[in-house]
Amino acid sequence: MTQYRLEVRVKPRPGLLDPQGKAIHHSLNSLGWSGVDDVRVGKAIYIDMQAESADAALDAADVMCRKLLANPVTEDFEVSLVSEQEAATS
Repeated sequence: MTQYRLEVRVKPRPGLLDPQGKAIHHSLNSLGWSGVDDVRVGKAIYIDMQAESADAALDAADVMCRKLLANPVTEDFEVSLVSEQEAATS
């Protein structure tokens, strides 16, 4: 088995209301950053796990997102491999 670190990025779907993003956008404009056109707030989730292969780890994380980590109605997600290392087998 190999140890993998995955990064999951969850963000609101385009066109849907993002109150946090709007509040930050307004605040940035108030502080003088008038060139900021839009702000969207999401979340990053880091998962350390063991799997047989990078593809198996990515597939597992995809299922995790569909079942728990992202709301399929209002959010999109991306899963990427950050690093891998041989896990100690003892």
